[in-house]
Amino acid sequence: MPPLRPLKALRLVKILAGFGFAPLRQKGSHLILKNSIGKTTVVPMHGSEEIDISLIRSILRECGIEVEEFLQKVEDG
Repeated sequence: MPPLRPLKALRLVKILAGFGFAPLRQKGSHLILKNSIGKTTVVPMHGSEEIDISLIRSILRECGIEVEEFLQKVEDG
């Protein structure tokens, strides 16, 4: 399996949507996502910048998503 790598914000949001996360609201350049069981996370939507690996890991931890599960979705889509 490939290592975790930086991703564009829109790509990350689409992948998180595959795990059941939907936009709740946006405040400035930060999009708040929530799933059906109430877990929330914030994704910075700063134009064309890529989101760093450390922030992706933090978002995955907040969402309760294992890195391996996430990488599988990245490969699939």
